[in-house]
Amino acid sequence: MPITSTKSGVVDSTPPWLPWIEDPWKVAPKDARELSSLFFERLQMLEEGTPDHQYARNTLIEMNLSLVHFSAKRFRNRGSGEMEDIIQVGTVGLIKAIDRFELSREVEFTSFAIPYIVGEIKRFFRDSTWAVHVPRRLQELRVTLAKTREELSGRLDRDPTVAELAKHLDLVEEEVIEGLIAANGYTAGSLDLPIGTEPNSAETVTYGDIKGDIDPAMELVEDLHALAPLLAELDDRDREIVTMRFGQEMTQAQIGEHLGISQMHVSRLLKRLLTQLRVAMLTQH
Repeated sequence: MPITSTKSGVVDSTPPWLPWIEDPWKVAPKDARELSSLFFERLQMLEEGTPDHQYARNTLIEMNLSLVHFSAKRFRNRGSGEMEDIIQVGTVGLIKAIDRFELSREVEFTSFAIPYIVGEIKRFFRDSTWAVHVPRRLQELRVTLAKTREELSGRLDRDPTVAELAKHLDLVEEEVIEGLIAANGYTAGSLDLPIGTEPNSAETVTYGDIKGDIDPAMELVEDLHALAPLLAELDDRDREIVTMRFGQEMTQAQIGEHLGISQMHVSRLLKRLLTQLRVAMLTQH
């Protein structure tokens, strides 16, 4: 099935049933969506590890990099991480989506891939950013103080005092103290860290034993709060379907009977709605 299109950079395929694209990253998003379906169809027929399989997979990755850039733009003002790093981790999410996507899902690849990409980026922020919110000025001061302490420790053969740090950096001592305190927010201490033992007992006491627990329902409240406006944007029938399935806990067969459609049709509608809502929640600012 040869394809020729100079506009998209697609030339005659080799072999004839696998299109050869010279510059996949230059393919327009609209063309990428159409070509991706073809490549996924062919990918399922190819043996993993073969040059043709590798070409098809790599082409899918490069053609859909626009999804990574689209998702990454939503995180550019988060105040942590370079955009280059965000693009890299987003690309990891794209690759995971490509490896797990199946045409039988009856879902657009775009809708399937974005949650993977956004999830990977959020994981990056979770694992590499400050444990608590700290102003950018203090984040930068922490780095400066760390370098200065190391430099002065080598000269003095001891840890420098606050006064010595302030003098070296031409800062007032209050600023240095503020920076040192803020540095404590870079990492969070483990709740399993031992802090002593129970009186008259050899049992170890940890921070987790004396700290209050986080109410697991709080996350649910946040999710429901984010979901409410998205449900309001649905048309009446879609909102009714969601309400019957998750509010009234009706079966798909009961919903189908109520609406006068087949159970299979209800299943497809629910799958589409859930994917739509999931993508919308994950891509919110």
